[in-house]
Amino acid sequence: MKIPVVKLDPDLPTPRRAHPGDAGVDLYAREATTLDPGEWAMIPTGIAVAIPEGYVGLVAPRSGLAARNGISVVNGPGVVDAGFRGEIHAILINHGGAAVHLDRSDRIAQLVVVPIPEIELLPVDDLPETSRGSGGFGSSGD
Repeated sequence: MKIPVVKLDPDLPTPRRAHPGDAGVDLYAREATTLDPGEWAMIPTGIAVAIPEGYVGLVAPRSGLAARNGISVVNGPGVVDAGFRGEIHAILINHGGAAVHLDRSDRIAQLVVVPIPEIELLPVDDLPETSRGSGGFGSSGD
């Protein structure tokens, strides 16, 4: 699948997969920022894309930033709808115990593009029974 991308900042790398077969392409920080513990910021990535109809772009955390520094995506994953043509931003949060500085052009998140089915919600009086039923949070014993 080829996805058109406009580089709003020509000095930043074009997003790409780090390794063949990776699910996402790296997104880069257009601006440097420092996140104190518990702080979040909306960081521009310097790109706009045209996600094809029938797909959604998901702005997901990078596992390395999460493991090393406790950095995640606040609304993880962020949703980039097919009709959106503005600059993609990553809303990052510092869950760690120390301030984290992100430099301009650091890899800060990843964009994963996945298909979405057309759905229609049909009002009904009852749902089909399952072995799980309405068991939710913690119902599996974990």
